[in-house]
Amino acid sequence: MKQELLKELTSGSKNALLKRKIIAHYIYNGSSTINDLAKELDLSVPTVTKFINEMCEDGYINDYGKLETSSGRHPNLYGLNPESGYFIGVDIKRFGINIGLINFKGDMVEMKTDIPYSFENTQAALEELCRLVRAFVQEAEIDVQKILNICINISGRVNPESGYSFSRFNFSERPLAEILTEKIGCPVCIDNDTRAMTYGEHMRGCVKGEKDIIFVNVSWGLGIGIIIDGKIYVGKSGFAGEFGHVNVFDNEILCHCGKKGCLETEASGSALHRILLERIANGEKSILSERIKKEKDSLSLNEIIEAVNKEDLLCIEIVEEIGQKLGRQIAGLVSIFNPELVIIGGVLSLTGDYILQPIKTAIKKYSLNLINKDATVTLSKLKDKAGVNGACMLARSRMFES
Repeated sequence: MKQELLKELTSGSKNALLKRKIIAHYIYNGSSTINDLAKELDLSVPTVTKFINEMCEDGYINDYGKLETSSGRHPNLYGLNPESGYFIGVDIKRFGINIGLINFKGDMVEMKTDIPYSFENTQAALEELCRLVRAFVQEAEIDVQKILNICINISGRVNPESGYSFSRFNFSERPLAEILTEKIGCPVCIDNDTRAMTYGEHMRGCVKGEKDIIFVNVSWGLGIGIIIDGKIYVGKSGFAGEFGHVNVFDNEILCHCGKKGCLETEASGSALHRILLERIANGEKSILSERIKKEKDSLSLNEIIEAVNKEDLLCIEIVEEIGQKLGRQIAGLVSIFNPELVIIGGVLSLTGDYILQPIKTAIKKYSLNLINKDATVTLSKLKDKAGVNGACMLARSRMFES
């Protein structure tokens, strides 16, 4: 896709707005006929035909041939041209990153997972992140001019509109997205990691037409993504979803946010890690006991999840207790939002029913039956790939959604 065409498409003109609407329609609905598109956008068939013809010439849209129908004329089917541009998503985890590349149509072209990376809030870690993304771009053998946008997921407070991160890599008065664009050499936007996971699940995961969804990311920290009437809710400054920092417990445990009593202190991956170490130190046994005695500081969350799935009783007990505490608070969300679907994602969701069943039981116990019967509670389908899928999809949708 030529850069001058991209500039025209993202300009503020009326024609550009309509073309972005057409692309957004195809992003969410796949291929469709001109008649269907005209009805969806409430435009005349001649107007839509004119725009489709222009966009086919520009290379955004492909004519996929005749649609087979039972009678009458067979209309042509149109959809996005997969080779007209590419988008990259970067999902930062505590000890690694996942990077994905999708084409214009949204198909995953390449994905690299668990690339070693230490997510520290330092300038050196920022430079290393940029180096890893540049290396991925080079190895992908894609014309850099065809990489239209890169979305990088960052935990904590992120304003996707302004491009500022207020929790990580906040070293300059300039927007982080602007700095990343300079260092990587491609357009970059940023978003909150949980919101990206939510969007990934919405676009490519277990969502099957539901419009009102709560995604609960139970990883090292705790956050939620909110979809209302099919659209991601970000809040005034992009900070919606800080579920882990709701004050719930009367304890003296200091959260990384600097406050005490946060939900995250007793219902998260960091809580699981801390409680396990405390209980083993007090004499309780686990298959991880010897491992912890030798080098407890390097114990990863994935090792604990493995122990749960190997039926380690102590680890299972702690996960179930976390599920009960978490479910009680999710019951409040169910009462407030009345969602159709509650998705449990993040690293702790890899324990499966060990965390899901206590959450379900607590939701039923602590919310009104009239409300909770509307909500299906399920595990993430994309699991640890939700973030990178969501980042790729956000890189694309952020360019074309009005």
